Amino acid sequence: MFGVFEGFFGIWAIIGIGYWAAKKNIFGSEGRMVLNRLTFFIASPALLFTTIAGANPQEALGPQLFIAGISALVVFVLFHVLSRWFFKRSAAERTIGAMAASTVNAGNLGLPIALYALGDISIAAPVALFQMAIMTPVSLSMMEKATSTREAGKRSVLIRTLSNPMIIASAAGLACSIFHWMPPQLILTPIELLAGASIPAMLLGFGISLVGSKPLQKATQRRTEVWTAAVLKLVIHPLLAWALAAWVFRLDSTGQYIAIIMAALPTAQNIFVNADRYDAGITVAKDTVLVTTILGIPVMLAFAGLLHH
Repeated sequence: MFGVFEGFFGIWAIIGIGYWAAKKNIFGSEGRMVLNRLTFFIASPALLFTTIAGANPQEALGPQLFIAGISALVVFVLFHVLSRWFFKRSAAERTIGAMAASTVNAGNLGLPIALYALGDISIAAPVALFQMAIMTPVSLSMMEKATSTREAGKRSVLIRTLSNPMIIASAAGLACSIFHWMPPQLILTPIELLAGASIPAMLLGFGISLVGSKPLQKATQRRTEVWTAAVLKLVIHPLLAWALAAWVFRLDSTGQYIAIIMAALPTAQNIFVNADRYDAGITVAKDTVLVTTILGIPVMLAFAGLLHH
């Protein structure tokens, strides 16, 4: 399980650098906003495109894709319902919270853990493909609708949704993957360079946001939601994945272990970026990312021990 520690260390190191840079005021007062806007509008769309376009749909369209998709959607809906009926939150906050409870860190944690802890980087492909090609566009479409003004008609919401850079990038990448076509290297090179900035910028921005913030504060009135999202993410999500792997798809112990570890990954940092972009659910997104990233290692080790890996 050294790969688990290695993956987490890289994340915390860059978050720590962001925190240090903010304390030194290196980025100025607008640093977080600039990095998050860079991530949302430029770098993350480039990463989405290159990842989806380079994926082989035939290799990813196996049981693990359906396990990742079904378990994530169940958790997403479950939090959404809880947030509506018990927490009484707005549609935008419900969606951000549901994303935090169901979206795993498939990129900067899933890939190294798949390689070093599970022995095959392609293991992370199904969950990454599902999230980037399906979960992200659907969630952002919901956010566009939730944050549009009441006067905005269906056409206006549709235009905002279809002009969202991450939805455009996902659709373009999926088309390239399906038709087995990639842009010329002359065009692909700058896209790949921008894609490389996505994860570092995202983590630096998250580190900046931690300066002066006090997570899980009672005054925010979001503490119960954060713990609900964290339990759904780290416990319920992997247990659902295990149940699907064992009882529905009848996978062997290795397949069950892969399903659990991929589902037990912490909340993706891009949920905080999305919350900041739409100015909704920021506290829940930030605190859930923090809590699940801290507790991710012991949870994964516990599941590994239970399955004797």
